[in-house]
Amino acid sequence: MDTPASTPGDSLTSAAALAVAAPDGTLTGWSTGAERLLGYSAGEAVGRLATALLASPLPDGVRERFDRQEDWTGHVVLRHRDDSAVECRLRARPLPSGDGRAGWLLEGIREGDENREQDPLIRWSFDQSPFALAIYDTEGRFLRVNEHMTKQLAATERDVRGLRITEHMPDPAFQAPEQSVDHVLRTGEPEHIENYVKVPGEPQAHAWTIHFTPLKDSLGLVHGVQQAALDFSEQYAARERLALLDEASRCIGSSLDVARTAQELADVAVPDLADFVSVDLLDAVLLGDEPPAVPDDGPLVLRRVATRPVTKAVVAVGELSRYPEFSPIARSLATGRGTLHQVGEPEVTHWLAHDPVRSAWMSRQHAHSMMVVPLRGRGTNLGVVFFARLDPSAAPYEQADLQIAKELAARAAVCLDNARRYTREHTTTLALQHSLLPQGIAEQVAVDVASRYLPADSKVGVGGDWFDVIPLSGARVALVVGDVVGHGIHASAAMGRLRTAVRALADVDLAPDELLAHLDDLVVRLKSGPEAGTGAPFGEFGATCLYAVYDPISRKCSLASAGHLWPALVTPDGTVDFLELPTGPPLGLGGLPFEAVERELPEGSLLALYTDGLVEAQHRDVNTGLQTLRTALADASPSLETTCDRILDTLLGERPADDVALLLARTRALDNGHVAFWDLPADPAFVAEARSKATAQLHAWGLDDLAYVTELVVSELVTNAIRYASAPVQLRLIKERTLICEVSDASSTAPHLRRARIFDEGGRGLMLVAQLTERWGMRHTGTGKTIWAEQPLPE
Repeated sequence: MDTPASTPGDSLTSAAALAVAAPDGTLTGWSTGAERLLGYSAGEAVGRLATALLASPLPDGVRERFDRQEDWTGHVVLRHRDDSAVECRLRARPLPSGDGRAGWLLEGIREGDENREQDPLIRWSFDQSPFALAIYDTEGRFLRVNEHMTKQLAATERDVRGLRITEHMPDPAFQAPEQSVDHVLRTGEPEHIENYVKVPGEPQAHAWTIHFTPLKDSLGLVHGVQQAALDFSEQYAARERLALLDEASRCIGSSLDVARTAQELADVAVPDLADFVSVDLLDAVLLGDEPPAVPDDGPLVLRRVATRPVTKAVVAVGELSRYPEFSPIARSLATGRGTLHQVGEPEVTHWLAHDPVRSAWMSRQHAHSMMVVPLRGRGTNLGVVFFARLDPSAAPYEQADLQIAKELAARAAVCLDNARRYTREHTTTLALQHSLLPQGIAEQVAVDVASRYLPADSKVGVGGDWFDVIPLSGARVALVVGDVVGHGIHASAAMGRLRTAVRALADVDLAPDELLAHLDDLVVRLKSGPEAGTGAPFGEFGATCLYAVYDPISRKCSLASAGHLWPALVTPDGTVDFLELPTGPPLGLGGLPFEAVERELPEGSLLALYTDGLVEAQHRDVNTGLQTLRTALADASPSLETTCDRILDTLLGERPADDVALLLARTRALDNGHVAFWDLPADPAFVAEARSKATAQLHAWGLDDLAYVTELVVSELVTNAIRYASAPVQLRLIKERTLICEVSDASSTAPHLRRARIFDEGGRGLMLVAQLTERWGMRHTGTGKTIWAEQPLPE
C-alpha cells in the first residue's frame, strides 16, 4: 500500500493511538499508542479488520462518508483486548492510493485523555470561559461542553455527547442554532445569531448572542464547530427599552383626540412591556374640563378609555371603573407615584378581597406581576395606566420596567393634556359658532328652506362657514351663505361679525351689490385698523359671501357674489344648472365693484347655496365636486330635509376636512289673491279714494278689524308721497303672515321720524304710524323709494 512518506513511519512510532487501514478495512499499521489504548500488540492487530475492534456498529451516515472517502471525526466505542468498552473520539482521514481507492489513517483519543495531553492553560481557558462553550463533530453532535454550557443545558457532558441540539432540546426555538452548526460545517464560514429563548437550565427566557466558528486543520479542512454563547439579556432589555421609547415618540400623540391617544399608549406597551394594558381617565379629561381633586376619603371613579387586548378586559371601553381608596390604582393617582406589585402581596390581596370581579379576572388570566403608573400632565391628574404580565414564564416586573412605564406614561400624559386642552378649545369654538349660526329658521312666505352645517374634522378645527335666512320687507327674503378663510376661534369670531353686519345691512334693504360693497369696506377697515395687529379676527383672514334676495310677488331673484361659488338652480321640470354670476373679489380687497344679476324663477324652483367644503370634500377638485352636486340635485326629493341628507351622503365622507354649509330654498309665489295695488295721481284729493280702496280690499280679505289703523297709515303715507315726493305714486297691500301697506314714489328722499313740538303742524304722522303698526321702514328702489308698515293679522 502506498502511503505519504511523512505519515506511516513517523506517525506509527509516535505515542499517539494511530492505525493504518487498507481500502478493504484491513489494519496494516499499529502504533504503540494504539497498543496502549486497546491492549493489542502490533502483531495481534495487523491483519484484523478495523470494524472488528468496534463494540457497536457505526451509524449509516458515517458509513456513507467512508464510502465517499471523506474525513470524519466522531464518538465511538471500541473493544479492549480484555473485552472492556473504551469510549474515544475517532478521527478518520483518507490516504489516497494509486488505483483510485483510499486507505485510512485512524487516530483515537480516549475520552478525558485529550485533557491530560493538552496544555493546562488551554484546558483551563475552555472550562473557565465566561462564555457557554460547546464543540460539535462533523455530524453536528456534541463532543465537548464546558461548565457554563452544562448549566444552561441542565445536563452533563456525558448526557449530551453524541446528541444533536434538537435531540436534547426539541423546542422549535432551538432549530436556528442547529441550522447554524450545519451551515458552518457545510461552508466553513463563521456565523453569528441572536436568540431569545428559554434554555432548560433557566427559569425564564434569556437573550443570547451566539457565535459559531469552524474548527479547521492546517489544510483548511473542517473537523468540527465551536459554539460560544453569551447571555446578554441586560443589554437586550436596554436596547428593547430604547426601541420602545422611540416607537412611543412616533406613535403616541398622532392626533388631538383623547381616546385615540390613550389607545396608542396601550398599543405601544403590548406586547413588549406588558401582556395587558388598560388606561382609565377622569371624566373631566374627556370633556376638556379641568379635572377635580382626587378624593382621599372615598372610592376613585374613572372611565375606561383604552385596553389592549380588548378581549381580556374586565371593564369595557366607555364604562366606569371604581377603585377603593386603598387600592394601588387610587393610591398611585393620589400620590403621583408609580408602583410595582406582585399578586399575593398584602396590599393587592386586601384590594382584591373587596373586588371579587377583578380577583376572578386575575385568577382567570394568570396575572402574576403588575405596575400602576399615574398619568399627570403639567401637574394635572388625568388618570391611571395599568400594566400586567399574564404569561407564567415571563419574569416579574423590576425597577427598570417601572422606569420605562413611567417614561411612557409621562409622554402620553403630555399628549393627553394637549388633547384635553384642544377638546376644551374646540368645544368652546364650536359652541361659539353654533351660537352665531341661526338657531332654527322661521317659516317664510317667500320660500321653504332646509339647511345643514357640519364642522370640520377635529384635527383641522372649527371654521368660519355660515348661512342665514333674513326676512325683508314686502314679503321678500334674503338668502346668505359665506365662508371665512381659516379655522379656529378667530375664524368663528370673524364669521359672527360678518353675519351680524349682513343682518344690519339687510335691515336697511340694500341691494345685493350695495350690501357686498358695504361689507367689503367693513372688512377692509377691520383688517387695517388698530385691531389688526393684536390678533384680531380679520388680521389674517379673508372671506367670501353670496347674497340673494327673492321677491315672491314678482318671482325675481337678485344675486351678487364676493368670490363665492355660483348657486345651483333646479327648475320644476328637473333641469339643474348653475347660475352664472359676475363673481366679484373676496371681501377685504377693497376698491373693486360688485355686480348683481336678476333672474325670474318659476314657482317651485330650488336654489342651493353652499360653501366650498361641500364640493371639495374627499380630495376632489372643484369641477368634479360640482358635477357630483349636479347629479345629487337632479334626483332631488320633494322633501328638502331628505334632499339635504342625500347631498351630504353623496358628497361627504364621515368627517369633512373643511366646514360645510348647505342652504336649500324652494321658491313660492304670491298671487293676486294676496296682493292689491293702485296707481295714484299726485293730487291730494285722491287720498280719500286711496283710503276707500284700501278699506274695500280689507273687507274682501275679511280683515275689517284692521280697517281703522290701515286708513290712518294709508292716509299718512299717501299724503306724504303726494306732498313731498313726485309721481308716480303707488299704493300696495300685501296679505301674508302680516298685513303690509306700501307706498312707492319717484323720490329718493327718505322720511325721518321726529317728535313734533306743541305748535308744529307736521311731525306727528310717522309717529302715529310707528305707534300703531308692528314695524315700519323704507327701502330704495331703482326708480325711487318705498315706505312700508306692517300690522299683525288678527288671530
